Amino acid sequence: MTLTGFLQLTASTVIFLLAATCAKSWALGPSTVKLILTILLYSAGNLIMLRLVREFGMASAFSLSAVIQLIAVNLIALTFFGERLPLIQSFGIVFAVIAVGLITFGSVAK
Repeated sequence: MTLTGFLQLTASTVIFLLAATCAKSWALGPSTVKLILTILLYSAGNLIMLRLVREFGMASAFSLSAVIQLIAVNLIALTFFGERLPLIQSFGIVFAVIAVGLITFGSVAK
């Protein structure tokens, strides 16, 4: 992964996390400003993802983004919003991270 690719992946992840946080905030207290901000953030994140798809390919770009976001969004939901997951859902998240990791790193091993 190039430095540029890493920085783009980092930027898209931060933007998607901000978007998810805005979406949760909107769900708790809907307002037009929160909705517009959420849409703008998700749009910006997806525009960066288009560049990553060009550089790394669709499978790698979306797999990397998905696993990073899966972990980070759950940390935000659990830490800042006080959400709790039942044991079975916790196992599901762990298995999802493992699955995406296998997909992502499996393509590197070829």
